[in-house]
Order: sequence, then structure tokens, then C-alpha cells
Amino acid sequence: MLTIRKKLEEQAASGSSADGGRGESRRVRRRMSIRSQLLTEEVRELGQILPKTCTVNFPNHDNFRTFIVTIRPEEGYWKGGIFHFNVQVPEDYNNKPPNVSCNTRLWHPNINETGDVCLSILRETSIDGTGWSPARRLKDVILGLNSLFTDLLNFDDPLNLEAAQHYERDKNSFARKVYQFVKLYAS
Repeated sequence: MLTIRKKLEEQAASGSSADGGRGESRRVRRRMSIRSQLLTEEVRELGQILPKTCTVNFPNHDNFRTFIVTIRPEEGYWKGGIFHFNVQVPEDYNNKPPNVSCNTRLWHPNINETGDVCLSILRETSIDGTGWSPARRLKDVILGLNSLFTDLLNFDDPLNLEAAQHYERDKNSFARKVYQFVKLYAS
């Protein structure tokens, strides 16, 4: 559940009344770096635009740079699973992409068993132009992660070669193994 929206609203309400109308919250906002302001705005936006299969949780409500994305696919091989991704937003965000790792063990061609994620928008540089750019936002990352379970699933450029070869060799066996992983690790 996206709980940060409530925290932001509480901070905004307490900031405007606590300064006695002197504009203290505006001064604090001016002192925040542009990157921090951008991140704060993006976090506010997330609650309004994420699909119902995605939730974001901030373990530390004072730190917008570290959060957990939970994805619950409603279709495809991983349907019914619950998958958790750690997201670390670097200090030089939006010039560099967030670092993302999967905490849930799964059998997937684009996520390996150590949790590394192969998603083009997470690459700093890309030959095909689909990598990270300062115009990308956190919502793009989360939507991309969500799509790894449906339309961005890529067996042709895998990170987990063994899973991709398994799919090519025997789709039914692949589906059974995915189901076993979901049942054991993602339910």
C-alpha cells in the first residue's frame, strides 16, 4: 500500500500551520535540492497512477530514496505470485537510473536467481535508445517491472539464459517450474 501519500499530506498540513503563516514550508522547499523536489513530486504522483497490480511501500517514511515495489500479476505465468523489488534512488537521480533488485526468488528469463533485473530503462546507456534518460520517471521503472510479467517478457535477450532455454525447449515444463517457484517463494 502506498502509505507515503498520507505522510506527505501530514507534513504539508503541519508545515503550513506550524510556521504561523510565515511561509516556513516554502523556505524549506527552496532549500531542498531540485533533485529532491523532483523525487518528492514523483512519489506524490505514484499513488495516483500505479496499476492495481503494483504497490509501493516506504520502510522509512523520511527517506524517499529507498522503497519496495510489490507486484501481484493477474495474468500470465506468474499469476497469483507476490514479487518484491528493492529500489534505491541514487543521489544523482534523474541523471542515473534507480538500482533495482528482486527480493523474491522466481524462474524468469529477465530476472536471475540473485535478483538482478534485465530491464532496458534501468541501463545507463543503451544502443537502441531505450535506456535511461533524464526524462524517465519512477513510474516508468515501476510500470516496466510490472510489464516484465506480461508484455515485456523477453526470451530473446535473457539475463537468465537457463530459464529462456527451458522455455524454448518445453513451454509446459517451463510453466510447471514457474508455478512451483510461485508456490514455494512468492505466495
